[in-house]
Amino acid sequence: MGCLVWGAACNPAPSPHWTADLAIEGATILTMDPSRALYAPGTLLIKDGAILALGPQDSLAGQYVATRRLQAEGQLVLPGLINTHCHAAMVLFRGLADDLALQDWLQFYIWPAEAEFIDSLSVRVGTQLAMAEMIRGGITTFNDMYFYMDEVARAAKAAGMRAVIAEGLLDFPVPGSPNPEQGLARTRRLLEGYQNDPLITVAVGPHAPYSCSSGLLQQADSLARRWEAPLHIHLSETRTELADIARPYGGLSPPAYLDSLGLLGPRTIGAHGVWLSPADIELLAARQVGISHNPESNMKLASGVAPLVALRQAGVKLGLGTDGAASNNNLDLWQEMNTAAKLQKVHLEDPAAMEAYAILLMATRGGAQLLGLDQQVGSLEVGKRADLQIVDLQGPHAHPIYNLYSQVVYALRAGDVRTVIIDGRLVMEDRQLLTLDEASIFRQVDSLAGHIREKLLAP
Repeated sequence: MGCLVWGAACNPAPSPHWTADLAIEGATILTMDPSRALYAPGTLLIKDGAILALGPQDSLAGQYVATRRLQAEGQLVLPGLINTHCHAAMVLFRGLADDLALQDWLQFYIWPAEAEFIDSLSVRVGTQLAMAEMIRGGITTFNDMYFYMDEVARAAKAAGMRAVIAEGLLDFPVPGSPNPEQGLARTRRLLEGYQNDPLITVAVGPHAPYSCSSGLLQQADSLARRWEAPLHIHLSETRTELADIARPYGGLSPPAYLDSLGLLGPRTIGAHGVWLSPADIELLAARQVGISHNPESNMKLASGVAPLVALRQAGVKLGLGTDGAASNNNLDLWQEMNTAAKLQKVHLEDPAAMEAYAILLMATRGGAQLLGLDQQVGSLEVGKRADLQIVDLQGPHAHPIYNLYSQVVYALRAGDVRTVIIDGRLVMEDRQLLTLDEASIFRQVDSLAGHIREKLLAP
Protein backbone atom coordinates (compact mmCIF):
# COMPACT_ATOMS: atom_id res chain seq x y z
CA MET A 1 0.00 0.00 0.00
CA GLY A 2 2.97 2.28 0.30
CA CYS A 3 3.33 4.75 3.11
CA LEU A 4 -0.34 5.35 3.92
CA VAL A 5 -2.27 4.86 7.15
CA TRP A 6 -6.01 5.00 6.77
CA GLY A 7 -5.58 7.03 3.63
CA ALA A 8 -3.13 9.54 5.21
CA ALA A 9 0.44 10.19 4.16
CA CYS A 10 3.31 9.09 6.41
CA ASN A 11 4.20 12.70 7.25
CA PRO A 12 0.90 14.45 7.80
CA ALA A 13 0.76 18.06 8.88
CA PRO A 14 1.30 18.23 12.67
CA SER A 15 -1.74 18.53 14.88
CA PRO A 16 -2.20 21.91 16.56
CA HIS A 17 -0.13 22.09 19.71
CA TRP A 18 -2.37 24.55 21.55
CA THR A 19 -6.11 25.13 21.86
CA ALA A 20 -6.76 28.73 22.83
CA ASP A 21 -9.84 30.71 23.78
CA LEU A 22 -8.42 33.82 22.09
CA ALA A 23 -5.56 34.49 19.72
CA ILE A 24 -4.19 37.99 19.14
CA GLU A 25 -2.38 37.96 15.82
CA GLY A 26 -0.13 40.31 13.89
CA ALA A 27 0.55 42.86 16.63
CA THR A 28 3.83 44.18 17.92
CA ILE A 29 4.10 42.57 21.38
CA LEU A 30 6.06 44.42 24.06
CA THR A 31 6.30 41.89 26.89
CA MET A 32 8.07 43.87 29.65
CA ASP A 33 9.49 40.55 30.83
CA PRO A 34 12.99 40.51 32.41
CA SER A 35 14.62 39.71 29.04
CA ARG A 36 12.76 42.62 27.36
CA ALA A 37 11.41 40.23 24.72
CA LEU A 38 9.71 41.90 21.76
CA TYR A 39 7.84 40.18 18.93
CA ALA A 40 7.03 42.08 15.73
CA PRO A 41 4.80 40.74 14.36
CA GLY A 42 3.78 38.42 17.13
CA THR A 43 0.99 36.16 18.32
CA LEU A 44 -0.35 35.78 21.85
CA LEU A 45 -2.67 32.98 22.94
CA ILE A 46 -5.03 33.07 25.93
CA LYS A 47 -6.61 30.06 27.61
CA ASP A 48 -8.69 30.02 30.82
CA GLY A 49 -7.68 33.58 31.65
CA ALA A 50 -3.93 32.97 31.39
CA ILE A 51 -1.29 33.46 28.71
CA LEU A 52 -0.91 30.10 26.99
CA ALA A 53 1.82 31.01 24.50
CA LEU A 54 3.36 33.99 22.78
CA GLY A 55 6.11 34.57 20.28
CA PRO A 56 6.91 35.46 16.67
CA GLN A 57 3.90 35.05 14.41
CA ASP A 58 5.77 32.80 12.00
CA SER A 59 6.91 30.46 14.77
CA LEU A 60 3.40 29.94 16.11
CA ALA A 61 1.67 29.66 12.73
CA GLY A 62 -0.12 26.32 12.40
CA GLN A 63 0.60 25.44 16.02
CA TYR A 64 -2.77 26.35 17.50
CA VAL A 65 -6.49 26.57 17.07
CA ALA A 66 -8.49 29.36 18.70
CA THR A 67 -12.15 29.90 19.46
CA ARG A 68 -11.69 33.54 18.50
CA ARG A 69 -8.98 35.51 16.71
CA LEU A 70 -8.26 39.22 16.97
CA GLN A 71 -6.36 40.65 14.01
CA ALA A 72 -4.08 43.32 15.42
CA GLU A 73 -1.80 44.46 12.62
CA GLY A 74 -0.63 48.02 13.16
CA GLN A 75 -1.28 47.76 16.90
CA LEU A 76 0.82 47.33 20.01
CA VAL A 77 0.12 44.75 22.71
CA LEU A 78 1.62 45.45 26.11
CA PRO A 79 0.79 44.65 29.73
CA GLY A 80 -2.10 46.46 31.33
CA LEU A 81 -1.01 49.45 33.37
CA ILE A 82 -1.08 49.23 37.17
CA ASN A 83 -2.29 52.21 39.18
CA THR A 84 -0.52 51.72 42.50
CA HIS A 85 -2.30 54.47 44.47
CA CYS A 86 -5.73 55.98 44.01
CA HIS A 87 -8.97 56.87 45.71
CA ALA A 88 -11.30 55.81 42.91
CA ALA A 89 -14.64 57.16 44.13
CA MET A 90 -13.12 60.62 44.60
CA VAL A 91 -13.84 61.20 40.92
CA LEU A 92 -17.09 62.56 42.37
CA PHE A 93 -15.10 65.55 43.65
CA ARG A 94 -13.14 66.18 40.47
CA GLY A 95 -12.76 69.96 40.18
CA LEU A 96 -14.62 70.65 43.43
CA ALA A 97 -11.72 72.42 45.16
CA ASP A 98 -8.63 73.19 43.13
CA ASP A 99 -5.51 75.32 43.60
CA LEU A 100 -5.25 74.76 47.36
CA ALA A 101 -2.59 73.42 49.74
CA LEU A 102 -3.10 69.80 50.79
CA GLN A 103 -4.12 70.45 54.40
CA ASP A 104 -6.58 73.23 53.44
CA TRP A 105 -7.92 71.09 50.62
CA LEU A 106 -8.52 68.16 52.99
CA GLN A 107 -9.78 69.97 56.08
CA PHE A 108 -12.03 72.60 54.53
CA TYR A 109 -13.35 70.87 51.41
CA ILE A 110 -12.72 67.15 50.95
CA TRP A 111 -13.35 65.82 54.45
CA PRO A 112 -16.56 67.90 54.85
CA ALA A 113 -17.75 66.78 51.40
CA GLU A 114 -17.06 63.16 52.27
CA ALA A 115 -18.90 63.45 55.58
CA GLU A 116 -21.95 64.82 53.76
CA PHE A 117 -22.06 62.82 50.54
CA ILE A 118 -20.05 59.61 50.76
CA ASP A 119 -22.16 56.52 51.36
CA SER A 120 -22.38 53.06 49.83
CA LEU A 121 -24.29 54.30 46.77
CA SER A 122 -21.97 57.19 45.98
CA VAL A 123 -18.89 54.99 46.42
CA ARG A 124 -20.30 52.38 44.06
CA VAL A 125 -21.21 54.89 41.36
CA GLY A 126 -18.00 56.86 41.79
CA THR A 127 -15.93 53.69 41.52
CA GLN A 128 -17.78 52.68 38.36
CA LEU A 129 -16.98 56.05 36.79
CA ALA A 130 -13.34 55.73 37.83
CA MET A 131 -13.10 52.23 36.36
CA ALA A 132 -14.59 53.38 33.07
CA GLU A 133 -11.89 56.05 32.87
CA MET A 134 -9.12 53.66 33.91
CA ILE A 135 -10.11 50.87 31.53
CA ARG A 136 -10.29 53.36 28.66
CA GLY A 137 -6.71 54.28 29.54
CA GLY A 138 -5.39 50.72 29.62
CA ILE A 139 -5.30 50.35 33.41
CA THR A 140 -6.10 46.79 34.43
CA THR A 141 -5.23 46.89 38.17
CA PHE A 142 -5.77 49.65 40.72
CA ASN A 143 -4.70 49.96 44.36
CA ASP A 144 -7.49 51.80 46.15
CA MET A 145 -7.85 53.27 49.63
CA TYR A 146 -11.20 54.78 50.53
CA PHE A 147 -14.43 53.98 52.38
CA TYR A 148 -17.20 51.40 51.89
CA MET A 149 -14.63 49.17 50.21
CA ASP A 150 -17.09 46.28 50.06
CA GLU A 151 -18.87 48.33 47.39
CA VAL A 152 -15.57 48.87 45.55
CA ALA A 153 -14.89 45.13 45.58
CA ARG A 154 -18.34 44.29 44.22
CA ALA A 155 -18.10 46.96 41.54
CA ALA A 156 -14.63 45.81 40.47
CA LYS A 157 -15.67 42.17 40.21
CA ALA A 158 -18.74 43.10 38.17
CA ALA A 159 -16.59 45.14 35.80
CA GLY A 160 -13.97 42.40 35.63
CA MET A 161 -11.23 44.68 36.96
CA ARG A 162 -8.35 43.66 39.20
CA ALA A 163 -8.15 45.67 42.44
CA VAL A 164 -6.26 45.90 45.71
CA ILE A 165 -8.62 47.47 48.24
CA ALA A 166 -8.03 49.02 51.66
CA GLU A 167 -10.64 50.50 53.98
CA GLY A 168 -9.28 53.89 55.05
CA LEU A 169 -8.47 53.89 58.78
CA LEU A 170 -8.31 57.23 60.66
CA ASP A 171 -8.58 58.34 64.27
CA PHE A 172 -11.73 60.38 63.68
CA PRO A 173 -15.14 59.37 62.28
CA VAL A 174 -15.19 58.70 58.53
CA PRO A 175 -17.96 57.52 56.19
CA GLY A 176 -19.05 54.03 57.18
CA SER A 177 -16.85 53.90 60.29
CA PRO A 178 -17.72 56.18 63.23
CA ASN A 179 -14.54 55.06 65.02
CA PRO A 180 -11.30 53.22 64.19
CA GLU A 181 -12.57 49.96 65.70
CA GLN A 182 -15.39 49.92 63.14
CA GLY A 183 -12.87 50.50 60.36
CA LEU A 184 -10.73 47.62 61.57
CA ALA A 185 -13.81 45.40 61.78
CA ARG A 186 -14.77 46.28 58.20
CA THR A 187 -11.21 45.41 57.14
CA ARG A 188 -11.40 42.03 58.88
CA ARG A 189 -14.66 41.22 57.09
CA LEU A 190 -13.06 42.09 53.76
CA LEU A 191 -10.03 39.91 54.51
CA GLU A 192 -12.31 37.00 55.40
CA GLY A 193 -14.64 37.50 52.45
CA TYR A 194 -12.07 37.79 49.68
CA GLN A 195 -9.53 35.13 50.54
CA ASN A 196 -7.99 33.73 47.34
CA ASP A 197 -10.28 35.81 45.14
CA PRO A 198 -9.03 35.85 41.53
CA LEU A 199 -9.47 39.62 41.15
CA ILE A 200 -9.64 41.20 44.61
CA THR A 201 -6.73 41.53 47.05
CA VAL A 202 -7.50 43.08 50.43
CA ALA A 203 -4.94 45.39 52.03
CA VAL A 204 -4.94 47.18 55.38
CA GLY A 205 -5.10 50.97 55.01
CA PRO A 206 -4.04 53.25 57.87
CA HIS A 207 -4.40 56.63 56.21
CA ALA A 208 -1.17 58.36 57.27
CA PRO A 209 1.19 58.81 60.24
CA TYR A 210 -0.41 62.18 61.03
CA SER A 211 -4.04 60.96 60.94
CA CYS A 212 -3.60 57.71 62.90
CA SER A 213 -2.49 57.30 66.51
CA SER A 214 0.44 55.02 67.23
CA GLY A 215 -2.02 52.52 68.66
CA LEU A 216 -4.12 52.45 65.50
CA LEU A 217 -1.00 52.14 63.34
CA GLN A 218 0.15 49.13 65.36
CA GLN A 219 -3.28 47.53 65.28
CA ALA A 220 -3.36 47.93 61.50
CA ASP A 221 0.11 46.45 61.18
CA SER A 222 -0.81 43.50 63.39
CA LEU A 223 -3.86 42.79 61.24
CA ALA A 224 -1.84 43.01 58.02
CA ARG A 225 0.82 40.66 59.39
CA ARG A 226 -1.76 38.15 60.61
CA TRP A 227 -3.29 37.95 57.13
CA GLU A 228 -0.02 38.50 55.21
CA ALA A 229 -1.80 41.41 53.55
CA PRO A 230 -0.32 44.56 52.01
CA LEU A 231 -0.25 47.65 54.22
CA HIS A 232 -1.12 50.80 52.24
CA ILE A 233 -0.28 54.19 53.84
CA HIS A 234 0.40 57.78 52.79
CA LEU A 235 4.03 58.53 53.62
CA SER A 236 6.16 61.68 53.59
CA GLU A 237 3.83 63.47 51.21
CA THR A 238 4.38 67.06 52.38
CA ARG A 239 6.87 69.18 54.29
CA THR A 240 4.09 69.84 56.83
CA GLU A 241 3.88 66.11 57.54
CA LEU A 242 7.57 66.06 58.43
CA ALA A 243 7.07 68.78 61.03
CA ASP A 244 3.88 67.21 62.38
CA ILE A 245 5.69 63.92 63.03
CA ALA A 246 9.05 65.32 64.14
CA ARG A 247 7.53 67.62 66.79
CA PRO A 248 5.94 64.98 69.06
CA TYR A 249 8.28 62.09 68.25
CA GLY A 250 11.73 63.39 69.04
CA GLY A 251 12.64 64.62 65.59
CA LEU A 252 11.88 61.34 63.80
CA SER A 253 11.00 61.43 60.12
CA PRO A 254 7.76 59.69 59.07
CA PRO A 255 9.62 56.55 57.84
CA ALA A 256 11.73 56.42 61.01
CA TYR A 257 8.62 56.87 63.15
CA LEU A 258 6.79 54.05 61.36
CA ASP A 259 9.88 51.88 61.66
CA SER A 260 9.96 52.49 65.42
CA LEU A 261 6.44 51.03 65.52
CA GLY A 262 7.40 48.05 63.35
CA LEU A 263 5.32 49.07 60.31
CA LEU A 264 8.00 48.99 57.62
CA GLY A 265 8.41 45.75 55.71
CA PRO A 266 8.19 44.06 52.29
CA ARG A 267 4.39 44.36 52.18
CA THR A 268 4.34 48.08 53.05
CA ILE A 269 3.22 50.38 50.22
CA GLY A 270 4.10 54.01 50.88
CA ALA A 271 2.14 56.47 48.78
CA HIS A 272 4.03 59.56 47.56
CA GLY A 273 7.41 59.47 49.35
CA VAL A 274 8.17 63.07 48.42
CA TRP A 275 10.08 64.33 51.48
CA LEU A 276 12.64 61.60 52.03
CA SER A 277 16.18 62.13 53.31
CA PRO A 278 19.08 59.90 52.24
CA ALA A 279 18.72 58.11 55.58
CA ASP A 280 15.00 57.58 54.91
CA ILE A 281 15.75 56.12 51.49
CA GLU A 282 18.35 53.78 52.95
CA LEU A 283 15.84 52.66 55.58
CA LEU A 284 13.10 52.03 53.01
CA ALA A 285 15.49 49.97 50.90
CA ALA A 286 16.67 47.95 53.89
CA ARG A 287 13.08 47.19 54.91
CA GLN A 288 12.07 46.42 51.29
CA VAL A 289 9.28 49.01 51.39
CA GLY A 290 7.73 50.07 48.09
CA ILE A 291 6.88 53.62 47.04
CA SER A 292 4.01 54.65 44.76
CA HIS A 293 5.06 57.79 42.88
CA ASN A 294 2.21 60.22 42.10
CA PRO A 295 3.87 63.11 40.26
CA GLU A 296 0.85 64.99 38.93
CA SER A 297 -0.98 65.09 42.25
CA ASN A 298 2.24 66.15 43.98
CA MET A 299 2.70 68.92 41.42
CA LYS A 300 -0.90 70.14 41.60
CA LEU A 301 -0.87 70.33 45.40
CA ALA A 302 2.69 71.77 45.35
CA SER A 303 3.76 68.97 47.66
CA GLY A 304 7.20 68.71 46.07
CA VAL A 305 9.19 66.40 43.80
CA ALA A 306 9.91 62.87 44.96
CA PRO A 307 13.57 61.73 44.86
CA LEU A 308 12.76 59.10 42.27
CA VAL A 309 16.28 58.65 40.91
CA ALA A 310 17.76 58.20 44.40
CA LEU A 311 15.01 55.72 45.31
CA ARG A 312 15.69 53.71 42.17
CA GLN A 313 19.44 53.72 42.75
CA ALA A 314 18.86 52.43 46.27
CA GLY A 315 16.78 49.53 44.93
CA VAL A 316 13.46 50.64 46.41
CA LYS A 317 10.46 49.05 44.71
CA LEU A 318 8.67 51.70 42.62
CA GLY A 319 5.26 52.02 41.02
CA LEU A 320 3.20 54.82 39.50
CA GLY A 321 -0.11 56.13 40.77
CA THR A 322 -2.64 58.81 39.90
CA ASP A 323 -3.87 59.55 43.43
CA GLY A 324 -7.55 60.59 43.45
CA ALA A 325 -9.08 62.54 40.60
CA ALA A 326 -9.92 65.32 43.07
CA SER A 327 -6.23 66.20 43.21
CA ASN A 328 -4.99 65.31 39.73
CA ASN A 329 -7.68 65.68 38.07
CA ASN A 330 -7.71 62.50 35.99
CA LEU A 331 -6.84 58.81 36.25
CA ASP A 332 -4.54 58.72 33.22
CA LEU A 333 -1.37 56.67 33.74
CA TRP A 334 -0.13 57.44 30.22
CA GLN A 335 0.00 61.10 31.14
CA GLU A 336 1.50 60.15 34.51
CA MET A 337 4.34 58.27 32.79
CA ASN A 338 5.12 61.23 30.56
CA THR A 339 5.09 63.63 33.50
CA ALA A 340 7.15 61.37 35.78
CA ALA A 341 9.97 61.16 33.25
CA LYS A 342 10.07 64.84 32.37
CA LEU A 343 9.69 66.08 35.94
CA GLN A 344 12.82 64.25 37.06
CA LYS A 345 14.80 65.57 34.12
CA VAL A 346 13.97 69.22 34.74
CA HIS A 347 14.20 68.91 38.52
CA LEU A 348 17.67 67.34 38.38
CA GLU A 349 18.73 69.24 35.25
CA ASP A 350 19.67 65.88 33.79
CA PRO A 351 18.06 64.77 30.48
CA ALA A 352 19.15 61.19 31.12
CA ALA A 353 17.29 60.92 34.45
CA MET A 354 14.63 58.18 34.47
CA GLU A 355 14.79 56.84 30.93
CA ALA A 356 11.61 55.71 29.21
CA TYR A 357 12.09 52.00 29.90
CA ALA A 358 12.41 52.62 33.65
CA ILE A 359 9.19 54.64 33.67
CA LEU A 360 7.22 52.01 31.74
CA LEU A 361 8.60 49.37 34.08
CA MET A 362 7.16 51.29 37.04
CA ALA A 363 3.74 51.34 35.36
CA THR A 364 3.77 47.59 34.65
CA ARG A 365 6.01 44.92 36.20
CA GLY A 366 7.37 47.27 38.87
CA GLY A 367 3.87 48.21 39.96
CA ALA A 368 2.91 44.54 40.14
CA GLN A 369 5.94 43.84 42.33
CA LEU A 370 5.01 46.75 44.59
CA LEU A 371 1.55 45.24 45.11
CA GLY A 372 2.82 41.68 45.54
CA LEU A 373 1.18 40.61 42.27
CA ASP A 374 4.26 40.15 40.08
CA GLN A 375 3.79 36.37 39.88
CA GLN A 376 0.38 36.99 38.31
CA VAL A 377 0.55 40.17 36.23
CA GLY A 378 2.77 43.06 35.14
CA SER A 379 4.43 41.40 32.15
CA LEU A 380 3.37 39.19 29.27
CA GLU A 381 4.76 35.76 30.09
CA VAL A 382 3.45 32.22 29.72
CA GLY A 383 1.44 31.23 32.78
CA LYS A 384 0.69 34.77 33.96
CA ARG A 385 -2.85 36.09 33.93
CA ALA A 386 -3.85 37.71 30.67
CA ASP A 387 -4.05 41.38 31.69
CA LEU A 388 -3.16 43.43 28.62
CA GLN A 389 -4.05 46.31 26.36
CA ILE A 390 -4.02 46.69 22.60
CA VAL A 391 -2.95 50.15 21.49
CA ASP A 392 -3.50 51.79 18.10
CA LEU A 393 -0.29 52.80 16.32
CA GLN A 394 -2.01 54.45 13.36
CA GLY A 395 -2.21 58.04 14.63
CA PRO A 396 0.16 60.67 13.24
CA HIS A 397 1.81 61.06 16.66
CA ALA A 398 2.72 57.35 16.54
CA HIS A 399 4.92 57.70 13.44
CA PRO A 400 7.76 57.03 12.93
CA ILE A 401 8.88 54.51 15.56
CA TYR A 402 12.55 54.08 16.46
CA ASN A 403 12.29 53.08 20.12
CA LEU A 404 9.06 51.56 21.41
CA TYR A 405 9.70 52.41 25.05
CA SER A 406 10.18 56.07 24.15
CA GLN A 407 7.13 55.99 21.91
CA VAL A 408 4.96 54.68 24.74
CA VAL A 409 6.17 57.15 27.36
CA TYR A 410 6.62 60.31 25.30
CA ALA A 411 4.23 60.05 22.34
CA LEU A 412 1.31 57.68 22.84
CA ARG A 413 -1.82 58.60 24.78
CA ALA A 414 -4.59 56.99 26.77
CA GLY A 415 -6.92 57.65 23.85
CA ASP A 416 -4.85 55.31 21.70
CA VAL A 417 -5.97 52.29 23.74
CA ARG A 418 -8.44 50.26 21.66
CA THR A 419 -8.95 46.99 23.49
CA VAL A 420 -8.41 45.86 27.09
CA ILE A 421 -8.35 42.31 28.44
CA ILE A 422 -8.31 41.49 32.17
CA ASP A 423 -7.89 37.93 33.43
CA GLY A 424 -8.52 36.78 29.88
CA ARG A 425 -11.85 38.63 29.62
CA LEU A 426 -12.51 41.36 27.10
CA VAL A 427 -13.65 44.40 29.08
CA MET A 428 -13.24 46.88 26.21
CA GLU A 429 -13.12 46.09 22.50
CA ASP A 430 -12.56 48.68 19.78
CA ARG A 431 -13.09 51.40 22.40
CA GLN A 432 -16.49 50.02 23.45
CA LEU A 433 -16.78 49.21 27.15
CA LEU A 434 -18.31 45.77 27.60
CA THR A 435 -18.77 45.54 31.38
CA LEU A 436 -19.83 49.06 32.35
CA ASP A 437 -22.86 51.10 31.26
CA GLU A 438 -21.37 54.57 30.82
CA ALA A 439 -24.69 56.29 30.04
CA SER A 440 -26.23 55.05 33.27
CA ILE A 441 -23.10 55.91 35.26
CA PHE A 442 -23.02 59.45 33.86
CA ARG A 443 -26.67 60.02 34.78
CA GLN A 444 -26.13 58.91 38.36
CA VAL A 445 -22.90 60.87 38.76
CA ASP A 446 -24.43 64.05 37.34
CA SER A 447 -27.35 63.72 39.73
CA LEU A 448 -24.99 63.36 42.71
CA ALA A 449 -22.90 66.28 41.46
CA GLY A 450 -26.03 68.45 41.39
CA HIS A 451 -26.62 67.80 45.09
CA ILE A 452 -22.96 68.46 45.92
CA ARG A 453 -22.98 71.68 43.94
CA GLU A 454 -26.17 72.90 45.61
CA LYS A 455 -24.92 72.11 49.11
CA LEU A 456 -21.26 73.15 48.93
CA LEU A 457 -20.93 75.65 46.09
CA ALA A 458 -24.15 77.64 46.24
CA PRO A 459 -23.55 81.36 46.88
